[in-house]
Amino acid sequence: MKKIPILLFTLFSFLFAEEESLKVVFDLTTKDLAKFEKNIIKGVVINKTYFEGQLKEYDVSVVIHGGAYRFFVKDLTHTIFKDDKRLATVYTELKKRISSLSDTYDVEFLMCGAAMKRNKLEAKDIVSYVKIIPNSTIGLVERQNEGYAYLPVRD
Repeated sequence: MKKIPILLFTLFSFLFAEEESLKVVFDLTTKDLAKFEKNIIKGVVINKTYFEGQLKEYDVSVVIHGGAYRFFVKDLTHTIFKDDKRLATVYTELKKRISSLSDTYDVEFLMCGAAMKRNKLEAKDIVSYVKIIPNSTIGLVERQNEGYAYLPVRD
């Protein structure tokens, strides 16, 4: 008879146990396509799959600034990045893969609004799933104060 309360307690403990949540904020400044694909596109998917296989939630934020603006424009041909030949050849497919990170993997993309003017960009030029924030420092400080691990992706 004593086993029933212990069994019920154990069962309820599993039902109401909080899922372990891991959080990372990528400080994305690279303009290097290979580095962007390896660290963001492939890396996020691999890590998300690994942690979810361990029954751990994996929250990802990416703060975009520096040379990384080029990966998040709606139309490359109408930007200062149009002469990046390598990027131009893969951009249509790359946009789909990045969008999938937002839609399928719930990756949050935050773009530094402070340097958009320097890159001749306006909000209308940026893909819809990217949130524009006042500057990159704000995004990085807020996420780190929320317990996100910091990972830089630089040139």
